[in-house]
Amino acid sequence: MHRDRLLYLYGPELGQRAAVDLDELLARLRPRLAGRDPGARNGVQNDALLITYGDTLLGSDEAPLGALREFAGRHLKERVSGIHLLPFFPYSSDYGFAVKDYLAVRPDLGTWADIEALQADCRLMFDFVLNHVSAENAWFQGFLRGEAPYRDFFITADPATDLSTVTRPRTTPLLTKFETALGPRWVWTTFGPDQVDLNYHNPEVLLRMLEVMLTYVERGADLLRMDAVAYLWKEPGTSCVHLPQTHQVVKLFRDVLDGMAPQVEIVTETNVPQRDNVSYFGDGRDEAQMVYQFPLAPLVLDAFARGDAARLTAWASSLSPPSERTAFFNFLASHDGIGVVPARGLLSAAEIDDLARRVLAHGGQVSDKANPDGSVSPYELNTTFFDALSDPHAGAEAWSTKLDRFICSQAIMLALAGVPGIYIHSLFGSANDQEGFARSGWKRDLSHQRLKLAEVEARLSDAKPSWSLAEPKRLWM
Repeated sequence: MHRDRLLYLYGPELGQRAAVDLDELLARLRPRLAGRDPGARNGVQNDALLITYGDTLLGSDEAPLGALREFAGRHLKERVSGIHLLPFFPYSSDYGFAVKDYLAVRPDLGTWADIEALQADCRLMFDFVLNHVSAENAWFQGFLRGEAPYRDFFITADPATDLSTVTRPRTTPLLTKFETALGPRWVWTTFGPDQVDLNYHNPEVLLRMLEVMLTYVERGADLLRMDAVAYLWKEPGTSCVHLPQTHQVVKLFRDVLDGMAPQVEIVTETNVPQRDNVSYFGDGRDEAQMVYQFPLAPLVLDAFARGDAARLTAWASSLSPPSERTAFFNFLASHDGIGVVPARGLLSAAEIDDLARRVLAHGGQVSDKANPDGSVSPYELNTTFFDALSDPHAGAEAWSTKLDRFICSQAIMLALAGVPGIYIHSLFGSANDQEGFARSGWKRDLSHQRLKLAEVEARLSDAKPSWSLAEPKRLWM
C-alpha cells in the first residue's frame, strides 16, 4: 500500500525510488522494534490521559521527569491510563514546538531512561512535531550553509509570489528572509520565524520523518500526536491546509505503523472547523485513530457564559466517530489555551468575540490569526479553564460556586464518548499565572505555571476543603 501512496505523492520515478528506500528503512528498523510488546490493539476507548509538560512538577532532588513519575505513581494510577508528555526535546521557542533535535531529551528534564521508566508505568503519548523544525535545528543550519542534502529540506518562495489564498493561523509573515551561503532565501514559516516548515515535496524529508516516528515507537511511544499536521503539504495557489497530499502522508504513516507497530495509535491535532477536523479519521480504518475534539472547549465555555446548554447539547448529540476503531480526544484545556477557530459555524463571530472579551476581563489573553482580507480575528484564548469560567476578581461569588461550576464543566468532558485528556492545570484547578506571563510576555505562559512537587503534596494532604485554598494554587483531584 505504501508504494501506491508514494507514487501518488511523487510520481513514477521519484515514487519508485522512495518506495525502495522506504523498504530498506523498514528492514533496518524492524529488528529494533521487535522487542516492543504489541499490546492490545485499538484500546483507545478505555483510555484517559493526563496532559503535561515534563517540568510542570519540580522535585527537590530528582529530575523533573522523575518527579512526574513519582506524582503519577502516587496519585494517578487509578485515575488515568496514560500521559501525554508535551515536547521534551531541546527547543528554541514555542515551549518545545520549535524542535532543535528530534532524538534527544532535554538534559534539564532527564534522560531517555526516565522516559522509558514512565512508559513502564503507563501509556505515553509523544508529540510528533512534523510540520516544522527550529531555525536552530541542524537540518536548517545545513540548509543555511548550502549543504547537501539539506538544500531541499525546506520550502523557499519568491516574496513576490501571490500567497493570499494560504490559510494563516498566525499574524506573523508567511515567508521569512534568511541569509544563506547561496544568497538570501525567503523561507516558508507558517507558525513564525523560528519555526521553518519542512518540504515534503522532497521524499528524503518524508523518509527522515518516518525514521523519527519509528524511533519514538522504539523509545516507548504508544500514541503519536501529529502536531499541526493539517499544514503539512504546500501548493501555492491553494489554501495549503487539508490538501489531499497531506491525507496521503497521514495514511502512509498509518500504513507503516500498522505493519511495524500496530499497537501504536495516531492522534491528529488540527485546530480547525469540525468538518475538516473529522476528515482525519479517513474511512475509519486508514488514518488517525483519534482526532482532537477542538469545538468542545469553546462550546462548554459558551454554555456556562450564557447559561444555556442547548447548542452544546445539539452539537454533542450529532457526534459519532466513523468506526468502532476510532475515538474523539476530548479536552477542555491545554498548553495552548482554548482554540476558537473550530467553533466557527457553531458559534457566531459575535459570540466568539464575547468569549474573547470574557477571557480578557478574567485576566487572560487572546491570540489572533490573520485573515485573507487583511483583518485579524481570535485564534485561541490564553487562559486556564478555571479562570475562563469564573472571574478571579469577583470576590462576592463563593468559592464553592466557582468550584461547582468548574467540576461541572469537567464532568461534561468526562461524560462524552471518547478519550478524555485532562490538562494538569485543570487537575489542580490552577489560576492564570500572571507572574509567569509578566516575566516572559508570552501569552501561553498564563497556563504553564511550574509547581514544586513538595508544595503540591502538602496541599493535597491538607484536610481543609479544597475550595478554601487561596489563589493562585487551587488543587483538586
